[in-house]
Amino acid sequence: MKARGLIDLYSPTPKLLHMAKSGCSFILVELLLLLQCLSHLGHGYDFFYFVQQWSSSYCDTKRSCCYPTTGKPTANFTIHGLWPNYNNGSYPSNCNKNSPYDGTKVSVLFSRLQVNWATLACPTNNGTKFWSHEWEKHGTCSESVLDQHSYFEATLHIKDKVNLLQILEAAGIRPDDNFYNVEDIKEAIKAGTGYAATVECNSDPSKNAQLFQIYLCVDASGKDLIECPVIPKRKCNSSIQFPIF
Repeated sequence: MKARGLIDLYSPTPKLLHMAKSGCSFILVELLLLLQCLSHLGHGYDFFYFVQQWSSSYCDTKRSCCYPTTGKPTANFTIHGLWPNYNNGSYPSNCNKNSPYDGTKVSVLFSRLQVNWATLACPTNNGTKFWSHEWEKHGTCSESVLDQHSYFEATLHIKDKVNLLQILEAAGIRPDDNFYNVEDIKEAIKAGTGYAATVECNSDPSKNAQLFQIYLCVDASGKDLIECPVIPKRKCNSSIQFPIF
């Protein structure tokens, strides 16, 4: 009887089993959340959107634009930004208030930035405000991988590798005010880069849909193009204008 009592004492009851299972489930959830957090600790993001814009479409709106202090930019796509993102569709921003933009860290890149990452905001300026915004909102979130100089240099390097205007013109798609099928634009970029792109449009004062921005994706190192883990939601008509600049 004594031995049987000991067995009964250490045998789990249905209530204890339920509590144990509930506890295990809770611990499992906590571990999954911890693993999710740890997956971002290495660099704080999963990939980048690399975004280029067509200057004419930026200017050809009711808002209009101002040319930078260096004068009218060349008729080409220019950089909007390199934006860290998560695979779940969200993104980090303004990650380090203690790391403001410092022009001395990118001074050797200044002439390249003025050409390839030109500002069109008003009033006319030299681009510093634009680059400061991009670094502080987006660049600081990749700081564990790319310091300030490396962030801008990496973005310029990607731009050198992805000549969108050349790719489109080779496919017969030119900035001539004519209208082109969006799918043809996407196919041309896919053929030219090896990766799918997202096209974003805006409207001119006459409400014509026009080619505005192109999104491609870059791996977390900031070096290589990849297929986008998440497709940005951008709307376009099936036929859009490619305006002259």
